[in-house]
Amino acid sequence: MRSDQEIYNDIGSVLLSISPSDASKIILCATLDPASDCGEFTYDYVDKSGSQHWVTETSNASEQLLDLLVELRNYFLANFKSQEKPFWHGCEVTVDVETLKIHIDFKYNN
Repeated sequence: MRSDQEIYNDIGSVLLSISPSDASKIILCATLDPASDCGEFTYDYVDKSGSQHWVTETSNASEQLLDLLVELRNYFLANFKSQEKPFWHGCEVTVDVETLKIHIDFKYNN
């Protein structure tokens, strides 16, 4: 099994590959179906002047990101079985294009 850091790096790489040339940040909002390997994805970016826009050219990013997010969810399930916390069903991923830093805000059921 790959490490979570390897999965994070691959998620960032996919998002960087679809970021427009004037992007300073790229944002993915993802919701995963808890019972299957399907999900919904939206993509936005923040340009260098601070305005937010939709990403219109995503190629096969959704397919790749679905695989990576399911892999990450499975990683968490395999490595944190003893914890009582519910596992996430979605996330917001932000990649700073200039610093190459990734931030993931996981969404949990209440």
